[in-house]
Formats: sequence, structure tokens, C-alpha cells
Amino acid sequence: MGEQPIYTTRAHVFQIDRTTKKNWVPASKQAVTVSYFYDSTRNSYRIISVDGSKVIINSTITPNMMFTKTSQKFGQWADSRANTVFGLGFSSEQQLAKFAEKFQEVKEAAKTARDKSQEKVELLSNHSQQESGRETPTGNQASSINGTDDEKIFHVGPETVLLKNENDLLKSAVEQSNSNAKNLETELQTLRENNARLVDALQESSANVESWKKQLSASKEESDTLRAKIADLEVQCNEASQEKQRNAQLGVRVQELEAELNDKEQELENLRKQAETIPILMAECESVTSKLQSAEIKNRELEGRIDVLHLDVDESRQKQGNIKGELKKFMDVLDVKLDELHEFRRGLSRLGADN
Repeated sequence: MGEQPIYTTRAHVFQIDRTTKKNWVPASKQAVTVSYFYDSTRNSYRIISVDGSKVIINSTITPNMMFTKTSQKFGQWADSRANTVFGLGFSSEQQLAKFAEKFQEVKEAAKTARDKSQEKVELLSNHSQQESGRETPTGNQASSINGTDDEKIFHVGPETVLLKNENDLLKSAVEQSNSNAKNLETELQTLRENNARLVDALQESSANVESWKKQLSASKEESDTLRAKIADLEVQCNEASQEKQRNAQLGVRVQELEAELNDKEQELENLRKQAETIPILMAECESVTSKLQSAEIKNRELEGRIDVLHLDVDESRQKQGNIKGELKKFMDVLDVKLDELHEFRRGLSRLGADN
């Protein structure tokens, strides 16, 4: 079946700086896939991560490894075979907890596999020792069996049959141990090939250290440039926010002007409607003007007449004044006459009374 992935996640990969043993060197520019693999043929577990065509993690899990959480989203483990320390930065605490839990499970499984392998080796070694211990008396027995004809005749019997059966069993055990030895040699050869690949990967990673350092310096310069750009963008953002406020104010002003424009258009429309009535009004105005002119002429005539009437009024007033004076004189004379008449009547009344 080969290797099969049993768990996959994404994280930023780092390796410890082998010079300082303190600083982390980024092995990937961005979050990459990190997977646990199980090799059923070798009964082993590995953590593998590939960035493009480059293998950045190839770590075989052993029972002695320890995964440590150094922060809420960062964890690390040391690989003595790769002679480095790997670090993983996750986007959440849940991903880190899941990875650490899976690491513990895989470590326990590797320990169980190692214990089973040791038991198998011990069993094979014990079996081989037993076979070697049995081969010596068997040889003696075989030599005695393969001796003279008299000895053959003498030893033929049930014991000879039993020895043959044991010899067959020993032969089958030897063949089984040989096949196991061949399997162990195959596994050893596979381990050697894996070790060679790991050495190549280690040499490749060592060769990439310088390029990583250059990339790190370039990243630092790029980071400084980006920080300067961010500062410029913040200034531009502030200016943009101010401009946005101005635009909002201008938008309000534009709405007010649009409302005023609508009012002006309405007034203009009203004026247009009124302008349609201007010819009629002009005609009416001309007629009114002619009438006014005729009225002015009549007014002048009336004013002349009024002047004449004023003269007549003045004359009549003088006449009335004269009349009033004469009338007053007449009234005075009349009052005297009336007084005299009253005296006369009183005299008559007295005469009547006396009579």
C-alpha cells in the first residue's frame, strides 16, 4: 500500500537557525500543507511538507520526540536525525491543539510499533539460538546414523523416526529464519535508502540556508519598504478620509443646489407660462395706454374745468361771505324785530288782561 496520509493541515513552516540556535528561519513564504503519513510496509510515521517542488519537512516520528507549544498558535519539535528543530505557526489555537493531539497519537503508535519490532527481533534471535543449540546434537545423531552398516542396523527404530521429524522441523525453522533475515535485510536496505534521501535532503537544506538568508535579508528590505509604503498609505488614507468628508459635504451642497435648481426651473417654467401671456398683456397694456392717454386728455380738460370751478367756488365763497354778512345783519335786525314783536305781544297780553 505504501505511505498513506492520515491527517493534513496548513501552517507556516520554520527551522531553527543552526548557527545561533535561537532565531527561526522561515522555510515557506506562506502557509503550506503539513501531513502525517503512515508507511504500512515499514510500520513507521512521518511528517512531510512540500512547498512547490521542494521538501521542507521530512521528519520520521520516534517515541522519544516531544512536541512543545511555545505560544497560543506556535509549536515545535526537535528531529535528531535531521539535526534541526522544526516550528509550525498556525492560524488558530484549535489547529495547533489538533496537531499536538495527533502528534501524541502518532508517537504512541510509533512506540507500540517499536515494541512489537523489538519483540519480533527477540523472538527471532531466541529461535535462532534454539536452532543453533539443536543443530549440534542433530549432527552427532546424523553422524551416528550415517556410520557403519552395523550401527545403522543397530539404530534403526522409533528413535530414528523421531530424530528425522525433529530434523525436518529444524529445517523448516531455519528456512523461516532465513526468510526473516532476508526481510530484515530488505528493511535495512530500505532504511539505508531513506537515510541517503534524508542526507540528500539535509544537504539540500544546508545549501538552501544561504539562499534563505538572502531571502530573509531581501524580505527585511521588502518589509521596510512595505512599512514605508504603509505609512504613506496611512497618510493617503487620512487624506482620503478628509477628502471623503469634503465629498460628503459637497454631496450635501450639491443636493441643496439641485433642490434650488429645481425651484429655479419651476420658477422659469412659471415665467415661461407667464411669458406666453405677455402678448395678450401687451395688447391689453396698449389698450390701457390709449385709454390712459384719453383719460389724461380728459383729466386735463377736467383740470381746466376744475380750475374754472375753483374760481367759481372762490367767487361763490366770496358771495357766500357777503351773503352771510348780510344775513347776519338781517338776523340781527330780525332778532331786534322779534324782540320788539315779543314786547308788543306782551303789551297786548297785558292790555287783554287789563281789559
